[in-house]
Amino acid sequence: MDSTYASSSYPDLSSPAMPTAGGVSRPVKIIPLQHPSVGAGSSSSSSNSPAAFFSGLATKWKRLTFLQFIDGLFPCYRWIRTYRWRDDFQVDLIAGLTIGIMLVPQAMSYAKLAGLEPIYGLYTGFVPIFVYAIFGSSRQLAIGPVALVSLLVSNVLRGIAGSSDELYIELAIVLALMVGILECIMGFLRLGWLLRFISHSVISGFTTASAFVIGLSQAKYFLGYNITQSSKIVPLIQSIIAGADQFAWPPFVMGSGILAVLLIMKHLGKSRKQFRFLRAAGPLTGVILGTTLAKIFHHPSISLIGEIPQGLPSFSVPKNFGYAKSLIPTAFLITGVAILESVGIAKALAAKNGYELDSSQELVGLGLANIFGSFFSSYPSTGSFSRSAVSNESGAKTGLSGIITGIVMGCALLFLTPLFEFIPQCALAAIVVSAVIGLVEYEEAIFLWRIDKKDFLLWIITCTTTLFLGIEIGVLIGVGVSLAFVIHESANPHIAVLGRLPGTTVYRNVQQYPEAYTYHGIVVVRIDAPIYFANTSYIKDRLRDYEVNVDNSIRRGPEVERIYFVILEMSPVTYIDSSAVQALKDLHQEYRSRDIQIAITNPNREVLLTLSKAGVVELIGKEWYFVRVHDAVQVCLQQVQSLHQTSSPAAESKPNRFERLLKQRGEDLSVAELESGQRKASASRNGDPNLEPLLSHKFTP
Repeated sequence: MDSTYASSSYPDLSSPAMPTAGGVSRPVKIIPLQHPSVGAGSSSSSSNSPAAFFSGLATKWKRLTFLQFIDGLFPCYRWIRTYRWRDDFQVDLIAGLTIGIMLVPQAMSYAKLAGLEPIYGLYTGFVPIFVYAIFGSSRQLAIGPVALVSLLVSNVLRGIAGSSDELYIELAIVLALMVGILECIMGFLRLGWLLRFISHSVISGFTTASAFVIGLSQAKYFLGYNITQSSKIVPLIQSIIAGADQFAWPPFVMGSGILAVLLIMKHLGKSRKQFRFLRAAGPLTGVILGTTLAKIFHHPSISLIGEIPQGLPSFSVPKNFGYAKSLIPTAFLITGVAILESVGIAKALAAKNGYELDSSQELVGLGLANIFGSFFSSYPSTGSFSRSAVSNESGAKTGLSGIITGIVMGCALLFLTPLFEFIPQCALAAIVVSAVIGLVEYEEAIFLWRIDKKDFLLWIITCTTTLFLGIEIGVLIGVGVSLAFVIHESANPHIAVLGRLPGTTVYRNVQQYPEAYTYHGIVVVRIDAPIYFANTSYIKDRLRDYEVNVDNSIRRGPEVERIYFVILEMSPVTYIDSSAVQALKDLHQEYRSRDIQIAITNPNREVLLTLSKAGVVELIGKEWYFVRVHDAVQVCLQQVQSLHQTSSPAAESKPNRFERLLKQRGEDLSVAELESGQRKASASRNGDPNLEPLLSHKFTP
């Protein structure tokens, strides 16, 4: 089209056309910046009031149909009412049996890691699975005991009671109840966003360090002698070295052989599609192989699990809440792991299988699973990455696969526990080690080193502090450093000097686009962040620097010796607070004392409303607010030319240069000539000089 649209609130820009270089006029439509009235903000603010929030919530509840209400209360109803028995039951059955076979030996292994008897791992893989199948929204997530949570349980309870004490078991059950309550609270209040401030680098570094600690904690079953139980790597290594004279080769050979078999099966299951079943069959194969070898070549140094109670768990209310205060940090940590890992896995699987997943409902489902599980002797459970991946690969379609897994666990508790008596401890240790090897994310560290050195540093700090100072301290330091990085980025936002791309009216960062050019006496600055109390000082300092340190980009227009106009591009500024408003007022007064004018372009409605309420719009002047950067540059460019022409001693004696310039708009030069660097007045007065310069019909971008 031949029409070019300018958008300026600058007065007297109403001429319908201006001449091009060839003498042909082009129509220009002026779109003024709309200034919202101060009273217009009342409706917006009232809509954010607590009364409006609860009113909207009540309206939403009233609009719910009965089926929608049931869907929200029982997410399982979504797949029950559309279940296709002929198409879905077979794959759900296979997936449920596969996960059940995989979970039985893993549950016993992780219970030992948590410092509990193997039976409590089986309990944790029983009731919570049924509860989650009803209240959870993911159809592929496999919940139950996991290695990382088991390590956290062992770490906190070991300092309170011995693993053989009844108190130890009771506190593990109380911890499950506390975790469930926290997860439900965060789900109902939709507070999961709080953990978004924890960087993925922190989680990766933490899990990597935890994998080393878990692996070393299982060394006693391979070496044949006891080692110190600790969440720090130094005491573990010292204990291993100190007891080297007690080394027994039979458990080491058996455990290492089973571990090698498990790793080979896992590798084949991942790399070859025809061998995918080997990944799920690995733990069961390790148990069968270990039991067989223990029966044939039983040696006194090879310790066995021993007798496991037979039957389903009985109902009992958790007790011994006197230690609850000391369990709170670990409860929060386990809840954080559930949100960051389990919900993340569930959302990824939901997207892959084409259905919606509510993160808050997912937290509620996990919370209820832990709460009900605590009434049946379970310790904290959450989603397992490895089992969930196997569930998805096995073709699980609905939560029925989880129910089948629960049935498998129930059958194991009722009929198979006598067979578990002869399982060697080193076989369970091999299952744990093979599972946590996948938690060592060295590839993530390499990726971070290539992409972002700051995130790599965060990964190293979290991993190192977790290894040498313990789990809680390592996580706290990692989260603290992560928040420090967030605060630093927020307090030191990116600010760019903009220049005009040749042949366009587009303004971009001159560092990213070296061909972009700027104008003498004018600096265009884009602030790429909200402006609030923490970053106002930094922004003011940077703006002062731009006044003194002129960039090295190509410059055009009338040649002047200093900056007369600072144009603030505020389209990326989503929010401005009272401290920033006051800083803007101070900056305006400071600039006015040095004959520098601020111009503001494209502020959003909320920012402009805040500036209007604070009187900044009137202070700066409505005529200095523009829709586009180019509109502001046109006006400022003409004023620079006028300043350049009227810089005689007589003109300098006038008290207010800007008031004088406002009366001279009709005598300004053609902007097209000013942009080209010409310094003489145009002979033509046919067009309005303030209008947007006309571009040729054909140009090279």
